[in-house]
Amino acid sequence: MELKSIRPHKRLIVWQKSMDFIEKVYLHTDSFPRHEIYGLTLQLRRASVSVSANISEGSARGSAKEYARFLNISRASLSEVDTLLDISLRLNYLNQTTHLELTDDLNHIAAMLNGLIKKVKLSIPKFSSKPHNIH
Repeated sequence: MELKSIRPHKRLIVWQKSMDFIEKVYLHTDSFPRHEIYGLTLQLRRASVSVSANISEGSARGSAKEYARFLNISRASLSEVDTLLDISLRLNYLNQTTHLELTDDLNHIAAMLNGLIKKVKLSIPKFSSKPHNIH
């Protein structure tokens, strides 16, 4: 079996950008207070990992409907990351410049993800809402 056929998500720019984003999140959360290691630090890291993990898992599913579902979960994780970044700024764990950099990256990923979701949803066959005559 060809490698690219079992890991199609690796060709997606949105997946690649989300992987870069994870690295940035890990780098910047290293300076969070030690008492946040099992709180905000862990939650922010997990939510950022969830973005790329759900893109990957969705692309391996057998149907466009399932793929779209996982992409929506990925988008929800991005929303969670956004809120956690705002909390980190309010608590002064992130400075304004870092927060802006991470939010800009997040917005770029969100735009690409929204485009991919639209594309995948367009490939889902539509079922007629009209009743079928079974006679």
